[in-house]
Amino acid sequence: MADIKQLEDLVVQVRRDILRMVHKVNSGHPGGSLGCTEFFVALYNEIMNLKDGFDMDGIGEDLFFLSNGHISPVFYSVLARKGYFPVEELNTFRLIDSRLQGHPTTHEGLPGIRVASGSLGQGMSVAIGAAETKKLNKDTSLVYSLHGDGELQEGQNWEAIIYAASKKVDNLICTIDRNGQQIDGPTEEVMALGDVSEKFSVFGWDVLEIEDGNDLKQVIDGLNEAKNRTGKGKPVCIVMTTMMGNGVDFMMHTHAWHGKAPNDEQLATALAQNPETLGDY
Repeated sequence: MADIKQLEDLVVQVRRDILRMVHKVNSGHPGGSLGCTEFFVALYNEIMNLKDGFDMDGIGEDLFFLSNGHISPVFYSVLARKGYFPVEELNTFRLIDSRLQGHPTTHEGLPGIRVASGSLGQGMSVAIGAAETKKLNKDTSLVYSLHGDGELQEGQNWEAIIYAASKKVDNLICTIDRNGQQIDGPTEEVMALGDVSEKFSVFGWDVLEIEDGNDLKQVIDGLNEAKNRTGKGKPVCIVMTTMMGNGVDFMMHTHAWHGKAPNDEQLATALAQNPETLGDY
């Protein structure tokens, strides 16, 4: 296991990257990005088996697909900090002709991005296709994906959920970010989801829960347990409870920062709560 203090320092630095990126262009989605920072840091620095360099085929390595593409700031930061592209390129987030668009795209050839996402509800289908391709190619690597809980209100997900269990796609680990918030308010007020774990279970998935998705050790332990459950005839679902806006006190406990950038004063306050650890870009 990587040094937990180094990973925790990286979590703080990624939070700073997220905040500075969305502030610079007064646009983007900081809330969900901050809530999933520990997940991305753990996934790319501790959990996935990755090759040096990047190619679109991803043969012989684990793959990740971000379905709720609006939380691109955390994805871009972690990819840059992992060395997929220069950290300085984070300065171009959401600018015209940038490779770092508001939702990830593939036409600009950004290393680490294998599918355009942002139209919600489609990432699970893509991940299933990639997982089945690995099986056909006798590739024993795993496929991971991340989905918002509000995103589960999209109907295509449920067709994919039925399919994955029916076809025993057991090299797939889908994580649901259960932060209970979406752009219009709490998920249970917009369109109640009920017991997400039970839903996946009765659809035929092997389900586990991460009670605190903002506790780095819990996230690492949960992802490792999910890996241990693959290859046993069922796709694996992690229901991970997080706090939208985690790490910035005025962004937490509300949906208000789902897609809203901080002003100058708010940025200074947020950065003061997350002191620089590895160096800003």
